[in-house]
Amino acid sequence: MRIGILASVSWRVPPRHYGGWETMAHLLAEGLTAKEHDVTLFATSDSLTSARLESVVPRPLEEDRDLPSRVYETLHIAHAYERAANLDILHNNIGVFGAVLSRLSPVPVLTTLHGSAAEEDSKIVYQRYREQPYVSISDAERALAPELNYVATVYNGIRTDGLPKPAEPDDYLLFVGRLSPDKGAHNAVRVAQITGRRLLISGIVPQSDRAYYETKIAPHVDGKRITFLGPCDPDTRNSLMNRAYAFLHLIDYREAFGLTMAEAMATSCPVIAYRRGSVPEVVRDGESGYIVDTIEEAVEAVDRVPRLDRRTCSQWARKRFSAGQMVDGYERVYEALAQAS
Repeated sequence: MRIGILASVSWRVPPRHYGGWETMAHLLAEGLTAKEHDVTLFATSDSLTSARLESVVPRPLEEDRDLPSRVYETLHIAHAYERAANLDILHNNIGVFGAVLSRLSPVPVLTTLHGSAAEEDSKIVYQRYREQPYVSISDAERALAPELNYVATVYNGIRTDGLPKPAEPDDYLLFVGRLSPDKGAHNAVRVAQITGRRLLISGIVPQSDRAYYETKIAPHVDGKRITFLGPCDPDTRNSLMNRAYAFLHLIDYREAFGLTMAEAMATSCPVIAYRRGSVPEVVRDGESGYIVDTIEEAVEAVDRVPRLDRRTCSQWARKRFSAGQMVDGYERVYEALAQAS
């Protein structure tokens, strides 16, 4: 099939550090190309791919704030639709604004929500285009916009080749993710303080959440008990997860998937997570981690981590969330949409 992957241009594909949407676009483009599909990736000009790269955006918009983001995002989306006649399907992975031209496309346009249905402004657009085909990245995500035309749930995938083998853990707890209130880094800090364990924090601080970081996180960072590492590359992240005692994912919102949970478990690191959004679909309670409802339960779960088998944890995640299962899932959706058009 001739498949177009419309990726986000906030970061490079694949991202150097942070960038879940861009990671999914990369794995999908590489996997489909390996299966001998004719794949065109619409991404930033510095992106790395085995597919055909098409770009009108010279650099990632989050890395070069001198580029007018609205202008380049608009040009990027329009460029993909201008090329749609040469495709069998266009797969929108850039969110709500990638869906607004879907009725004008000469080929089917599939939109993966990637959590964007949780945004109140986005719901206005999705409601208008609710008949278009959508993929949810968890069954739980559908509750965020139940009126949409869901054609499948396809779990996000992770690269399983090259991951470290299960190892004897160190004593530190780990948080990896965007340092925003909804991601729950402050809850991880609280658990670390109560349990007396070290906490390593890795991630980006969005400009819009700078005040949150300065008031809720920074005052506790001392470089000893609580350490902020900043963003890390995938190899460093995998190493941190592999040696962590446990991964804390104490989110304060209904998350659509939670890629870092799958990444942590795949390296053999158990996850302690709040029972919100997709968490019960991603974490196998009592086997790959513990699902909790309060800080107190999270603290108690820390003591129970040694009961979990880290090899079982790794095997669960590598099977359920492999890049291969994701590619196969989307391939089936593409074929169904192409046949129906």
